[in-house]
Amino acid sequence: MTQQGAVLQGYNNELVKCIEDLCMQKEELNKQIQQAEEEKNKLQHEIQVLSEQLECVCENLAQKVASRNELNKILAETEAAYMKILDSSRTLLNVLKKEVGSLKHMPELKTN
Repeated sequence: MTQQGAVLQGYNNELVKCIEDLCMQKEELNKQIQQAEEEKNKLQHEIQVLSEQLECVCENLAQKVASRNELNKILAETEAAYMKILDSSRTLLNVLKKEVGSLKHMPELKTN
C-alpha cells in the first residue's frame, strides 16, 4: 500500500503542477486581454478624435467650396459686364471717329 500511496502522491503532485501551470497561463492570458482592451479603448478614443477632426475639416471644406463657387459666379458676371463695357467703348470710339471724320469734310463756319 505504501507504494500505491507514493503513486497517488506522484499523481497528486503532477495534478497540482498542472493546475498551477493552468493558473499561470490564465494570469498571463488575463494580462494580455487587459492590454488588448486598453489598446482597443485607446484606438477607439483616437478614432473618435479623428472623426471629430474629419467632421470639422469637411465642414470647413464645404464652406470654402461654397465661397469659391460664389466668387466664380461673381467673377463671371463681372467679366461679362466688363466685356459689355469694352464693346460699348469700342462702338462709342467708332462712332466718334466717324463723326470727327465727317466734320473734316464740312465747310468751315465763317465768322464775321
